Amino acid sequence: MTRFEVVTRIAAPPQLVFDISLDVDVHTASMADSGERVVGGVTAGRMALGETVTWQARHFGVPWRMTSRITAHDPPGHFVDEQVSGPFRRWYHAHYFEPDGEGGTRMRDVIEFTAPLGPLGRLAEWLALNRYMPHLIRSRNAHVKSTAEAAR
Repeated sequence: MTRFEVVTRIAAPPQLVFDISLDVDVHTASMADSGERVVGGVTAGRMALGETVTWQARHFGVPWRMTSRITAHDPPGHFVDEQVSGPFRRWYHAHYFEPDGEGGTRMRDVIEFTAPLGPLGRLAEWLALNRYMPHLIRSRNAHVKSTAEAAR
């Protein structure tokens, strides 16, 4: 299992950043480089507790689908999305939104994942995923940041 955190400072209030982070359209735009698109579940707008979305994308030249569910939802402090089905043996992504004391937000992502295929999956984590996944989250967060700061 791999676990990592990414912290992003955003010059916008926590409630706005929370709402934008749950928006399917914002997520899709943030993942444009991988051709990510919605193919099931919530197809537009903001997700809520218990709702699912199925994404289709291409990473490492391989097409994949992942269905995730919002399993915790406590606005504007945090929410969690977890894989229901997809490429990982386990995917858990907790999103935290804390006031920074200056009218902005300290957004913290905590991700835990396990690749499938036992020893081969652990090798894939070590060789590629442990670098690729934090990069993907930082890229997504840069888009969330620009969207929130523009909406402010």
